[in-house]
Amino acid sequence: MHTPEQEAHRLAGGEAQAHRLAGGEAEAHRLDEVDPGHRHLFHVPPADGGDHPESAYLAGNSLGLQPRATRDELLADLDAWARLGVEGHVEAARAWLPYHELLTAPAARLVGGRPAETVVMNSLTVNLHLLMVSFYRPAGVRTRIVIEDAAFPSDSYAVRSQARFHGLDPDDTVVRLRPRDGEDALRTEDVTDYLAAEGERVALVLLGGVNYLTGELLDIPAITAAGRAAGAVVGWDLAHAVGNVPLSLHDWDVDFAAWCSYKYLNSGPGALAGVFVHERHLGDETLPRFEGWWSTAAATRFEMTPVSRPPATVEAWQISNPPIFAMGPVRTSLEVFDAVGMPALRARSLRLTGWLESLLDEVVVGRPLRVVTPRDPARRGCQLSVRIGAGSAAELTKRLRHEHGVIADAREPDVVRFAPVPLYSTYHDCWRAAAALAATVGKVNP
Repeated sequence: MHTPEQEAHRLAGGEAQAHRLAGGEAEAHRLDEVDPGHRHLFHVPPADGGDHPESAYLAGNSLGLQPRATRDELLADLDAWARLGVEGHVEAARAWLPYHELLTAPAARLVGGRPAETVVMNSLTVNLHLLMVSFYRPAGVRTRIVIEDAAFPSDSYAVRSQARFHGLDPDDTVVRLRPRDGEDALRTEDVTDYLAAEGERVALVLLGGVNYLTGELLDIPAITAAGRAAGAVVGWDLAHAVGNVPLSLHDWDVDFAAWCSYKYLNSGPGALAGVFVHERHLGDETLPRFEGWWSTAAATRFEMTPVSRPPATVEAWQISNPPIFAMGPVRTSLEVFDAVGMPALRARSLRLTGWLESLLDEVVVGRPLRVVTPRDPARRGCQLSVRIGAGSAAELTKRLRHEHGVIADAREPDVVRFAPVPLYSTYHDCWRAAAALAATVGKVNP
């Protein structure tokens, strides 16, 4: 029996190409024995179709599965409310007033930040707006905001509205970087070359760490360095990166970042999001910032004075007191990541995604299908996106679910996303997804 590391070597060496779909199910079961992951920690939805009781769930890049511990942990917080009423703010086992502090250290470890730089609060786009209040400060010719052309629509809406808020024309202000003709993903040098040539006009670089559509992992440290060298502020939307790939935001000198926690962090639909602000900005009184009840220093909060006294930490960007019952699932999920560790998850992600890639390489032959995610494992997370040549992506994912029990994610009009999440996905899930895709999309006659 091979170790997981030996399996990774075999996959990287191309030996997996010998495992065809016809005999791949037995190999998938063998790999799951060698490299089992942590599926037992999660609830897996029952299959809607096919011959298996559980779904092959490959949509964690849209909504992660529920950890089994979440229900009991959330009920414990509810019980504290029932028993203590208002006194739960200070007397609950997890007292509500400082509750958000329970999330700070594990969130900081997950993103490679320091506790003073990291906070869990609000939702992703709200946080991006709060951060842009501070860090998008157009002046003179330096007005542009650089995003990727395939940015998630919410990011596009956010930066365009920020440009309008400053009295600028968003069509002129927002620069959308596109892949080269015939390519699906941005190259790092295309971003850095633009910044070298046009950097004096760029006020803010705001890119997705992992692109939601293609699954491409951008070179965050290289692009951050290029943006800062050009005199721009560099921020990152890490919605598809956090919990997916290792991050070192402090060491990479990122100015700010924001992320959600309902995808790879498995904290539930609409779960609370997170923020990182590099320590060089903390305590900078020249930065404009919106403030509220939770923006002032905790030690003086109940003095009830009319003027805020913000701490020299990222908590100065907080506004409202945190929703306790929304924080509990985030805390529970972060405990899982602390226990397993991102290095182990990334290593399994490479093995699992490599296995799925080897199966899709066979499936796409002769079919109107094309994998658009970069083949280099260093340039992707645990997602492989398949572009379909005919029909609707949404209709295809419906058939995969109802006919085969495979849950994938559609991005209309023509991309189906498969995310083998290393915490709970299995090699057999990957085999089922590839086999279902092959059965659903027929070959094209030559």
